[in-house]
Amino acid sequence: MTLLDGITSRILDTDRLRVSILERVGDDPSARADQTVVLVHGNVSSSLFWQELMQDLPSDLRVIAVDLRGFGETESAPVDATRGVRDFSDDLFATLQALELPTAHLVGWSMGGGVVMQYAIDHPALSLTLQAPVSPFGFGGTRRDGSRLTDDDAGCGGGGANPDFVERLTDRDTTDESPTSPRSVFRTAYVSPDYTSEHEDLWVESMNTTSTATGNYPGDGASSENWPGFAAGTIGVLNTMAPRYFDTSGIVALSPKPPILWVRGSADAIVSDASFFDINHLGALGAIPGWPGAEIAPAQEMVSQTRDVFDAYRAAGGSVTEVVFEGVGHAPHLERPAAFRRALLENIGYIGRPADPAPPTEAIILSSSD
Repeated sequence: MTLLDGITSRILDTDRLRVSILERVGDDPSARADQTVVLVHGNVSSSLFWQELMQDLPSDLRVIAVDLRGFGETESAPVDATRGVRDFSDDLFATLQALELPTAHLVGWSMGGGVVMQYAIDHPALSLTLQAPVSPFGFGGTRRDGSRLTDDDAGCGGGGANPDFVERLTDRDTTDESPTSPRSVFRTAYVSPDYTSEHEDLWVESMNTTSTATGNYPGDGASSENWPGFAAGTIGVLNTMAPRYFDTSGIVALSPKPPILWVRGSADAIVSDASFFDINHLGALGAIPGWPGAEIAPAQEMVSQTRDVFDAYRAAGGSVTEVVFEGVGHAPHLERPAAFRRALLENIGYIGRPADPAPPTEAIILSSSD
């Protein structure tokens, strides 16, 4: 595992499984919960993606990045998708218990945003920072209001994974010889075309830590009488976000309500109202034959669904700030690190201390509430 300066790793034995975490040299292990930030990665990635941010956050915070099961150096125990992402969020809770943390400020990216939302439904959280989070109604197969398109979640889950991409993850492919290699997918889906980094090899290494063992990525599928002929299975990563199993819209009812920061890029290819990873959107584009039309199989309006739920959260007394980075892809913390850092520190209540960073100049705050 490639670690940047000042970052260390260790394995925790929790009451559920062995969990790998990254920490910073010099952080105070006895820091209060309100001085602790816990970072949760997304699908086909690991804690390694957080290292630049970890280096940049103020030294008087305690910062911890966690590997979810089947990613990074954490045990690749099978994932029961019928629980939604609760295997992941329960693992996160067990990790905080092992660290003797009653709560913390939680940051979740993509699928990790769903994990963090589920965690907040089940356990106290001080704040939520959600970067390009999966819709509160899961990934694929729903209308704007969250209602499911089919009883079997046709077009969702493990059956939709590209088999060549899965094979290349298994082989730990680091080339760019194919559009389905992890490096090519990183360049075309995780970030915008103009993004470059001296750490690209590290980001690809992180993707290649993904376990493709049975019960991990991508998961199983089931046959379906509905287009496109497959439906969600019951095990593995992609099935955890099928709408029959995943629904975090219940955060609206939280009491007390932690402040939410919603960060996204306007050019996100993965989580958007026209996602290139949504089978129905690909059908509408003609990339998958036989699409039955928008009345039967509309593209999922992922961003709009998230905004609707967060508007309801505000209406119920919660605080939500939406920050959009123009021209940025699925990983704003990589493409606009200074502005992302500032927004995160504001959300956790750090701004106002003597070591305040400079204000961001690259973010557009679309909406906010107190």
